[in-house]
Formats: sequence, structure tokens, C-alpha cells
Amino acid sequence: QVQLVDTGGGLVQAGGSLRLSCAASLRTFSIYAMGWFRQAPGKEREFVAAINRSGDNAYYADSVKGRFTISRDNAKNTVYLQMNSLKPEDTAVYYCAAAIVVVTKPSGVNYWGQGTQVTVSS
Repeated sequence: QVQLVDTGGGLVQAGGSLRLSCAASLRTFSIYAMGWFRQAPGKEREFVAAINRSGDNAYYADSVKGRFTISRDNAKNTVYLQMNSLKPEDTAVYYCAAAIVVVTKPSGVNYWGQGTQVTVSS
């Protein structure tokens, strides 16, 4: 079975940092573009960041550009999201995602992680 396991969420004060990890059971991990989406209470799931199969191209939502960095280690079947300068509006459940190609809409995602809660206090 395909499984993406998100970890690394937690409670942090504004201005702080967190690093999320996503371990994938995909045997063909390297052929998938990977990414992160987030969903705050009462809001729709939104795109955060994505990275292509080889890891040489990254894409970010305007709201996180310059603060978040996505990376991947294909040898470890793991994707990371380094989150710096966190703001209260970053508070959400963060979901790891896998797709055949880079996508910026939830409808294009093939597989989802279970989500990890990130809470940023003022």
C-alpha cells in the first residue's frame, strides 16, 4: 500500500522555525513530484510548496516564498519542508502530497499524507 507519513508539526511562537518530514512508502518515489498543502479550520486546502522528481526545481505559494524551503532525498524516500519566520497565519494541518507531475491544486494530487498540525502563536 502507498503511504505517506507526515511528522514534525508542533507548537511554535511567531518567528520560530519547524521542519516537517514526509516518509513515503512509494517504491517509485523518484518518479513522483512531491509537495505540501495546508488546511486551516474552516478553509479549503491550499498549495504551499512543491518539488519536481529530481529535486532541481521548487515552487512556492506567494504567502510562503522566502520563508519556506522544500527539499527531497530520493535515497531516503523523504521530503522535507523547512519553515522559518513562522506567522500565526501559517497555523494549519500540513499534508504531504505526491503526484505524477508538479501540481498546485489539491485535485491534482494522487496520494496524501495523514497531516501534521502546525500551530504558531502570537
